[in-house]
Amino acid sequence: MKRAKFDSVMSVSRLRSIQVLMGLLFVYFFLVTLEIPLISKLGFGLESYELISTPFDNNSKFSRLNSVGELSGSSQDSVFPSRVMSRRAKMEFSLPHRKMVEFKRISGLVFDEKVFDSFDKEEFSELHKVVRDAFVAGKKLFQDIELGKVQGEVVSGTQNQTESCPDSVSLWGSEFVAGGKIMVIPCGMTLGSHITVVGTPRWAHEEKDPKITLVRDDDEIVMVSQFMMELQGLKTVDGEDPPRILHFNPRLKGDWSGRPVIEQNTCYRMQWGSAMRCDGWKSKPSEDTVDGQVKCEKWIRDDDDHSEESKATWWLKRLIGGRTKKVSIDWPYPFVEKKLFVLTVSAGLEGYHINVDGRHITSFPYRTGFTLEDATGLFVNGDIDVHSVFAASLPSTHPSFAPQRHLEMLPKWQAPPLPDEPVELFIGILSAGNHFSERMAVRKSWMQHPSLKSSNVVARFFVAMHGRKEINVELIKEAEFFGDIVIVPYMDNYDLVVLKTVAICEYGVRTVVAKYVMKCDDDTFVRIDAVMKEVKKVPRGRSLYVGNINYYHKPLRHGKWAVTYEEWPEEDYPPYANGPGYIISFDIAEYIVSEFEKHKLRLFKMEDVSMGMWVEQFNSSRPVEYVHSLKFCQFGCIDDYYTAHYQSPRQMICLWRKLLNQGKPQCCNVR
Repeated sequence: MKRAKFDSVMSVSRLRSIQVLMGLLFVYFFLVTLEIPLISKLGFGLESYELISTPFDNNSKFSRLNSVGELSGSSQDSVFPSRVMSRRAKMEFSLPHRKMVEFKRISGLVFDEKVFDSFDKEEFSELHKVVRDAFVAGKKLFQDIELGKVQGEVVSGTQNQTESCPDSVSLWGSEFVAGGKIMVIPCGMTLGSHITVVGTPRWAHEEKDPKITLVRDDDEIVMVSQFMMELQGLKTVDGEDPPRILHFNPRLKGDWSGRPVIEQNTCYRMQWGSAMRCDGWKSKPSEDTVDGQVKCEKWIRDDDDHSEESKATWWLKRLIGGRTKKVSIDWPYPFVEKKLFVLTVSAGLEGYHINVDGRHITSFPYRTGFTLEDATGLFVNGDIDVHSVFAASLPSTHPSFAPQRHLEMLPKWQAPPLPDEPVELFIGILSAGNHFSERMAVRKSWMQHPSLKSSNVVARFFVAMHGRKEINVELIKEAEFFGDIVIVPYMDNYDLVVLKTVAICEYGVRTVVAKYVMKCDDDTFVRIDAVMKEVKKVPRGRSLYVGNINYYHKPLRHGKWAVTYEEWPEEDYPPYANGPGYIISFDIAEYIVSEFEKHKLRLFKMEDVSMGMWVEQFNSSRPVEYVHSLKFCQFGCIDDYYTAHYQSPRQMICLWRKLLNQGKPQCCNVR
């Protein structure tokens, strides 16, 4: 009896087990039939790192969702996490508004300015308030452009500009000083234009600058008399100094050398180039000339005791011809204290030429990507009294900014459509509204790489709204034609470049769905093969941060680039990669976007430091592989570079040609 009872209980248990098993199998087949996608959005309780890395599996597919935040009325509710989809579900997924989103080229970055009204104002930094104001102003301007309100103003303004292009401009000294020591050249310069400055150098004064006094004897009183004359360009971005297209700096009493010199240079994107120094000796015969003129004329006399070469020449002449004779033409240094001079700078085919009192002094070859029309101002400052300034042979028609001078509206330069599949690398390129020539140079150089043409790599320019309305109108035309510009609808500001970086992350994880997201500037040349090789050093599935990484850098507390303790209270910056070129993995980019849209992302005016701070925060909860390489060049270019920075449009094309023709990553010196 007991055994029969036991067998009866076991039969019931087996039956229940079979029923449970059948139920589980039914649920399993039901789920498989529906093919429910696996949601892998970062920060919502997912503990397994393998789960987060699933989207990058070769066998998985991503759905590509529409960008959000369109000014036409889409809301944050349409933002979905990236999803891994099976082949069948992916085929059934439709993208009806995808092409329209690409055509409009508006960033999907969501910023709700109303949040500031519902929270305590003290919770937000001053930079957050600037961000709010920039988004409000930019959104309104973009809406006006969409409604056609701006186009009419631009057309009428352009028509009136033809009347403001005199072929000459003149100012007396008092007028020049009253105008801030700047003479505006309304339409820039052209080939053959020339500007004449009549002035008198002042008496030398005692110099207190330790950069000069420390290299002299401690007991010596250093007397200095110097001035500078600069051809300046239009301001490109608020907060950024106008570019110095030509910086001409005579130092009558010398500098650290103790002898009179003339130094010439350019300042491009607030970075000085290599100085060209004329110290009294004629340029070497082996050096290139500028329109047939030497770069530096000689003003040291043959019997000058300060020169070893002069002594040798003097003794040779003494042995051959007996008593030396005074040289027939004795050119002194062209500037003398309290002596009137007449200086003329003229625009040649290859560079600028400086003449003083009718004598050629120096010639400076064109360096940067600026054209002559960009030289819209003359600035003179220092130990000098200016009596008059006169500019002549100026262009008689307003160049507007004429993007058609730089843009080649040809289909071969248009970006290919976004692929249906996830991509390996997305490159976001920071650019300013009026950088037409820089963008065109990138399109014609490294954006022609086969990986971009095959859509395994995708690159887009990220541009904010410009202060000049006519530039915005032309920018939108450029975006519609080339299909490679994403407009971030806020008013551009040098301290808010960080917003473009966040927009790059948003586009990379939601629109393109890229394994890796790279940020660079529009004057950065990118070797895509080398960059991908560096990225693949990190095992697949790990979070990564790749670039030229700075460790233990401290904020500057004094000077032009000073950072206050309110802005950055810590004594050190976190490890951060230099801004011209770095790469992060998908999960880091997604974290940044999520934190920004929840208004929890800490913002700092230095974009590259901000990224280092965000990666450090991410690293506190999930490990990040830091990969450092000096070949992500911060300043200029080195052979075998991964990225080269501060490259002019001409240098971009030159670097690309060297890669194509020679197969070697070699730098170009031509500007």
